[in-house]
Amino acid sequence: MTVRDRTTTTHRVRISRADRQNYGGSRDVADLVRQSFEFLLARESNTSILRDFDLSTIERYFPEYPRTIRGR
Repeated sequence: MTVRDRTTTTHRVRISRADRQNYGGSRDVADLVRQSFEFLLARESNTSILRDFDLSTIERYFPEYPRTIRGR
């Protein structure tokens, strides 16, 4: 995922089948990643987002992530 803001950043996100089921259900993977980045960018700058991470890592930093992302 590439994020363009004041500074352009590139991020690698790994999504396991379990993560997709847990956070996205039947949602398209690209849509899940896009919405996850919208979630992150509402809370921190793109330069603060990890460059390489598993989708489940978001929940470690933001416990409200599962509830929020499932509701979208």
